[in-house]
Amino acid sequence: MRTRISAIDISNIGGKRMMTTETGNKTVADYYGDNVFGIKVMRNYLSEKAFKSLSEAIKNNGPLDRSIADEVAEAMKNWAVAKGATHYTHWFQPLTGLTAEKHDSFIELDGEGGVILEFSGDALIQGEPDASSFPSGGLRPTFEARGYTGWDPTSPAFIKEGPNATTLCIPTYFVGWNGVSLDKKTPLLRSMKAISKQVSRLAKLLGIKITQNAFSTLGGEQEYFLIDREYYHQRIDLIQTGRTLFGKPPAKHQQMADHYFGAIKERVMGFMEDLDREMWKLGAPLKTRHNEVAPGQFEVAPIFENQNLAVDHNMLTMEVMQKVAKRHGLACLLHEKPFAGINGSGKHCNWSITGPDGKNWLSPGDSPHENERFLIMLCAVIKAVDEHAKFLRASVASAGNDHRLGSHEAPPAIISIYLGEQLTDIIEQIEKGSGAKSSKKGGTLTVGLDSLPTLPRHASDRNRTSPFAFTGSKFEFRAVGSAMSLSGPNIVINTIVADALDDICTKLEEARKSDKNADKAVQKILQEIIKKHKKIIFNGDNYTEAWLKEAKKRGLPNLKTTPEALEVIKDPAVISLCERQGVLTKRELISRYDAYLEAYETVIRYEAALAADMAKTTIIPVAVDYQAELAEMIKSVEGINKTKSASSRKFLKDVSGETEKALTAVGSLEAALKGNSIEKMKDGVAALRTVIDTLEGLVPSNKWPLPSYTEMLFIS
Repeated sequence: MRTRISAIDISNIGGKRMMTTETGNKTVADYYGDNVFGIKVMRNYLSEKAFKSLSEAIKNNGPLDRSIADEVAEAMKNWAVAKGATHYTHWFQPLTGLTAEKHDSFIELDGEGGVILEFSGDALIQGEPDASSFPSGGLRPTFEARGYTGWDPTSPAFIKEGPNATTLCIPTYFVGWNGVSLDKKTPLLRSMKAISKQVSRLAKLLGIKITQNAFSTLGGEQEYFLIDREYYHQRIDLIQTGRTLFGKPPAKHQQMADHYFGAIKERVMGFMEDLDREMWKLGAPLKTRHNEVAPGQFEVAPIFENQNLAVDHNMLTMEVMQKVAKRHGLACLLHEKPFAGINGSGKHCNWSITGPDGKNWLSPGDSPHENERFLIMLCAVIKAVDEHAKFLRASVASAGNDHRLGSHEAPPAIISIYLGEQLTDIIEQIEKGSGAKSSKKGGTLTVGLDSLPTLPRHASDRNRTSPFAFTGSKFEFRAVGSAMSLSGPNIVINTIVADALDDICTKLEEARKSDKNADKAVQKILQEIIKKHKKIIFNGDNYTEAWLKEAKKRGLPNLKTTPEALEVIKDPAVISLCERQGVLTKRELISRYDAYLEAYETVIRYEAALAADMAKTTIIPVAVDYQAELAEMIKSVEGINKTKSASSRKFLKDVSGETEKALTAVGSLEAALKGNSIEKMKDGVAALRTVIDTLEGLVPSNKWPLPSYTEMLFIS
């Protein structure tokens, strides 16, 4: 039987105390960005000409001056080598949803039996990893291996620390020999360009002075679970799939909500402190940390950044979490639903726009009814989400997220928008045709104690059940899965909002040509948008059956599974949208449909195969042995007492019955695997789980071959 473990002393893992770090007594401000080749570092390593050229290209997303590439590469190398680097890599994000890297050393032979360290501008700007084995959805056959990585100067290079040395990592995009996008960064950058273009166009129409490039901003909240690493290694399902294929929920888990925002246990705090330090050195502005609802579940959230950089930082955060957890004898689980019956994990995507005037265009201000640019942006989002709700849903479709969406702790697969009382009141005023004349005020809160100050109150409450909610100065897309790259949903949000703004700007331009009153033209356009698209707005509880019925009545789509959701990618309207905004071609879109559907089906297949194998070779043999033990015990007792033990016989019958059901369920699942039916595999895994979880409640815990939920969820 498996070995039970007790709490691990993690104070001296690896021969050194975990609280001892190279940052010593430095403040965060002293070491923040230490491992980043950012603006401050560039200024010290580059000539004035090169620094000005590169910083302008980064700030304004402008073309890179190739003549400075060699100087920048030399500066990067010198900086990295001084920090212990021996290798460099082009760090990119293929369609796997993970990151990829191929390391090359800086060494070149000097002709005298030694080496010199070199890094050229050509090596900085372009790499050539083998592209044959990455998913491409048919964009390239396996025998065509050439692919290119290209330097993305808008996301700074950084140092990744290894056990004995460091590696210079250069964020890049990834394309095929024929120029098609093979990654998630390329279309993200294209979508950012599309929305920047339309926001700047709107600024000109509104007479707003342009002082910089407009850009999307993002803050990605990351939920995750921590469990003891020893338990993790005893669960082959967690190792191979990221989730528990079997497991009976404990009697007490999250019902009392006592874990939520509770005091953080010392062992977990050690992990969080190390994670913060690691990410701060990488220039990632982690801000918030806390316990989440489920036991063993936690969350980290950053300050908002330029969207491209925020996506890169989130990808790094997920990677560093795994590394830091290992140091503390823990395993970090990022699957959307690692434990059945309790809350899963999401990645809330907080999206906003910084305009060409340097201001947040989704900040309503004190009088939102008078904030013209805000009202236009608000209505553009309403129009975009209503017209392309299916596409938005497809952006968060995965096998893992299917277990979470629509459950009791996550938004349903139905996409709707929450605005709150204040904004709903304003758009209702606009809909009537006279324009908005007032905004509801929040006022103050008093708690009835003279010793406590009054508190300012927001004009609207928050709605934690809405998949797409306005939360003050941003929209929060809450349907994103915890293991996902933030690129996908942000590509879609940027693209659909850019298209909505494109349409609004075109109408405003036409109105101006006709010498119409600009203010009246804006009011008419907004009124038309609200009348046509207000059905997407819902401020109530998205978890209720009543909303499901109401949403159906409104005609809102409810794409419950990944295959249903992915179909929209092939829709001619979506293809036209993406090509119109210059984000993805038809060929690139179809490739993503094929790649993502194949990934979904692959996950279903290997989960089904593993479930059948675990049940047949690990769990059912234990149940069979226990039957034999029970039968022998009953026989002995009845021989002594000379009477039948009715209750014991019934218990044996229960164990025998469930064991037989398990064997039957395994047979059905194996038949589904042979028949290659994805739906039958899903049903088969669910049916087998039901029986196995029942057996777990019958077999003694000291005989059960897998760590239980109770053991894993409550970290000591």
